Amino acid sequence: MTFLTVSKVHHTYFSSKTATEALQDINLSIDKGEFVSFIGPSGCGKTTLLSILAGLFRPTAGKVLIDNQDIHENADLSIGYMLQQDYLFPWKTIEENVTLGLKLLSKEKEAANELASKLLSDVGLPPVEKKYPRELSGGMRQRVALARTLAVDPKILLLDEPFSALDYQSKLKLEDLVHKLMKEYGKTAVLVTHDIGEAIAMSDRIFLFSARPGRLHQTFEVPEEVRSLTPFEARANPSYSTLFQTIWKELESLEHQQSS
Repeated sequence: MTFLTVSKVHHTYFSSKTATEALQDINLSIDKGEFVSFIGPSGCGKTTLLSILAGLFRPTAGKVLIDNQDIHENADLSIGYMLQQDYLFPWKTIEENVTLGLKLLSKEKEAANELASKLLSDVGLPPVEKKYPRELSGGMRQRVALARTLAVDPKILLLDEPFSALDYQSKLKLEDLVHKLMKEYGKTAVLVTHDIGEAIAMSDRIFLFSARPGRLHQTFEVPEEVRSLTPFEARANPSYSTLFQTIWKELESLEHQQSS
């Protein structure tokens, strides 16, 4: 069932002297519960499109619908946005950081704290509710950021390179965790990444964009035998390697066209 629809989206950035076309005629749809990735060369508009999906600004032209509702005309639409940095408030405890969105929704304090404890447990953390962000490692802080994002029960999760600042071991562990929780919670997710391997290991489909202006170049279906595995296990599957080589060659071709 189609959950998110991007229809004829264009976007141009204007300054006092120039107009830069970032996206051109983007059309795509994402099913409920699907995990997709956006990849492409630098300047292909991946993050611009993710910001539009988040409702941070309107596209110059076109529409984005979630559950057949225009994202810019529904103030109650909950969208989760997880970034490369965790953006935890250093002066607040972990519990206070996780429940911040719930307080804005006027959730009763005791119920909010109970939910925070459950989510922190779900993301694999020990009891850290009364600690402060400075007392946690980078990987643990990103787990807190994930718990905070899930706390408001968002309709969709938008992930903008959330693992790229972590060491490789923490990155792989968080990939597995996010993949598992998205399936368990039945969430729809969009990941922006430069990492082809990460996109294949985590996604059901991959959208490859070309640059200047950003256009949807090709869509890749991740084989079922890869999708049924955890991201860590997926990397050892022969179909993973085959798809990696296919996407790599296509991306190399796009970057060659861009530079010539």
